[in-house]
Amino acid sequence: MSCFLMTLGRWGGILTIILLVITLLKQLIALVSFLLVAIKFAIVVAFVGLMLLIVLAMLRGRGRRHRHEEEL
Repeated sequence: MSCFLMTLGRWGGILTIILLVITLLKQLIALVSFLLVAIKFAIVVAFVGLMLLIVLAMLRGRGRRHRHEEEL
């Protein structure tokens, strides 16, 4: 009976380690996918901000050109 319990104990330990590694890998994959989504979102926000700055610069340039033409 003791030999049987020792064998089950060893297999239980090995099975527990395997399940823990699988769970860790799942969590790691979830973390990496979350970070990728966050990076993509940051890139989109930066692109939209850059486009807004370009549009504002164009409008400011048109306004200055229009005022300059009125002064002449």
